[in-house]
Parts: sequence; C-alpha cells; structure tokens
Amino acid sequence: MTNDASDTFDGQMDQFLERMTETYMNALDRNLDAQSAFLESWMDSMEDSLSEERIQEGYEGSMRAYEAWMDAAETSFERMGSAMQGEDVEPEEFRDIWLSSANEAFKEMMTTTAFAAATGQTVEEAMDMRQTIDEASEETLHALNFATVGDVREVGERLVELERRQHSIEQKLDQLIDQQ
Repeated sequence: MTNDASDTFDGQMDQFLERMTETYMNALDRNLDAQSAFLESWMDSMEDSLSEERIQEGYEGSMRAYEAWMDAAETSFERMGSAMQGEDVEPEEFRDIWLSSANEAFKEMMTTTAFAAATGQTVEEAMDMRQTIDEASEETLHALNFATVGDVREVGERLVELERRQHSIEQKLDQLIDQQ
C-alpha cells in the first residue's frame, strides 16, 4: 500500500514539474517573441530615416540587446533547473534576472547614434506638430475674439516701450525745468 501512495505522489510530482516546465517554456517563448517583435519594429523604423552606417550601428546595438535577453534566458533556465533539483530558488530571483536584462538590453539600444537620431527625429516631429496645433489654437482664439499668449506678449512689449518713452520724456522735462 505504501508503494502505491509513493507511486501516486511521484506521478503527481512529475506532472506538476512537467506543467511547471511547460509553463516556464511558454512564458520564455512569449518573452523572446515580444523582444524579437520590439527589435524588428525598431529596426523597421530606423531603416526609413537613417544612413547605412547608423542602420549598421543600430543593428549591432539590437544584437547586443538580443544577447542580453538570451543571457537572461539561459540564466533563468539554469536557475529553474536548480529549483527542480531541490535548491531553494526565490521567485524574486527570476524577476531580478529579467529586470536586469531589460535594463541592459535597453541600454544597448539607447546608447547607439541610431537611437539618438530616431529620438531626435521623433522629438522634431512632435515639436512641429505642437507648433501647428499652437498656430491653429491662436487662429481659433482670434476668430472668437479671445486674447492669445501672443497678444498678451505684444501688449506687454508695447507697455514696456511706453514706460521707456515716458521715462525718457520725464528726464527731458526735468532737464528743461532745471535750465529755467
């Protein structure tokens, strides 16, 4: 009877470990697929606006990032094996492995001139869009007879000029009074 209970427990443990391994491998596959999709979309966006040299550097940066992810996958897989062999492995260790590799991978991508150029282009496009929106807002406010930031600035500049002229006139008047 003890043998049957032991066999049942071993069978359940085997099933549990099999499900755990399968779940882990599925999560690893999804993670690697997501990273590949990120790198592919990043490279596609780079190709549209960068020189051949920057594209090559961006590709090299993406390969270094991919290596960081693969190192994390290998380390994570090794730690999973250690856990299956009975070693006490904290779940936070897996989180730390992936967070560390994410930091490393993004650092590899963000330190390339390709990334800087793409970011610069994106910022430039955003600034152009903002200017267009600001101009449209000013036109709309003018059409509704509201004062805009530009109007307030213009009034402020005119006021400063009037104060400067008034001060100049007061000085000349004081000089005339002193001469009499």
